[in-house]
Amino acid sequence: MTRERSPTRWAFDITLVLNEVLKDGRFPVPVIDVAKEYSKQIYPDDAITLIKPGRLDGFEGMLAPAPRDRGKTGWGIFYNDGIEVPSRVNFTLAHEFGHYLVHRKQFPDGRECSQRDMTRWDSEYAKIESEANLFAANLLMPLDDFRGQLPADVAPTFDDIGACASRYDVSLTAAILRWLEYTSKRSLLVASTDGFVLWAKPSRPALRSRLYIKTRGVPPVPLPESSPAADRAVVIDQTTSMAHAPGVWFPKEGCEELVLFADRFDFALSLLHFGDEPRGGFDEEADDDDARLLASDQGMRWK
Repeated sequence: MTRERSPTRWAFDITLVLNEVLKDGRFPVPVIDVAKEYSKQIYPDDAITLIKPGRLDGFEGMLAPAPRDRGKTGWGIFYNDGIEVPSRVNFTLAHEFGHYLVHRKQFPDGRECSQRDMTRWDSEYAKIESEANLFAANLLMPLDDFRGQLPADVAPTFDDIGACASRYDVSLTAAILRWLEYTSKRSLLVASTDGFVLWAKPSRPALRSRLYIKTRGVPPVPLPESSPAADRAVVIDQTTSMAHAPGVWFPKEGCEELVLFADRFDFALSLLHFGDEPRGGFDEEADDDDARLLASDQGMRWK
């Protein structure tokens, strides 16, 4: 019997196999082949036997058991054939593979996952989705390799992170969120639409400096008027950057704002890079309080 493993441990064990088998050509991870072959090796009587697109109205992906009433065994993974950004497919597949490894006994009838399900971490229900996201992130973007592409002390441009997104065949948002996990820079990712913040995710150094935006349980948060993300009409190119003095985003902190607009949606990503941490650091006890405050506040993680 295979011992129970955490999502991170599952991803790590598979990564070790891929490093040995695929070597230099191991990225992006061929999730379909890996899911079928690995599940067959460890659970030969209950493996993943089918992975394909389908019409999933309102859902990104689905893990479903084979028809038990027909004497079938095994599992299938389905992803929405209407996903317009191809790089989102790979993460969706890895997410459902994570559900198979970690949660299928808990959900013997399968599980359907909307984009919102995959990005909410504020309940036990959402915790299950966050575990699948954690598995997918570690499988597709191992931190040792990611750090080799983008060192922790570099403040990257969208092109820099876009190169990583292409390497791992994930969305730009997923790649930025992965980078924020380990960077030593004080940076903040802000997603917005129609002049209002949808969600925001700080790096740990930014969180220690209290450079974060609370979006859950509060009225809509408007973008600063001078932010390029506030008015797409003033942006000539799809991407732009602007230096801000203190008082624009935060009262005492200036920053560089990199802005990227989506092609088909009224949606913008702002990546804010602040300066180095002030000498003397911050009150660690207060930092812990802020971390607990934000644990259920961030409205977006991987997808």
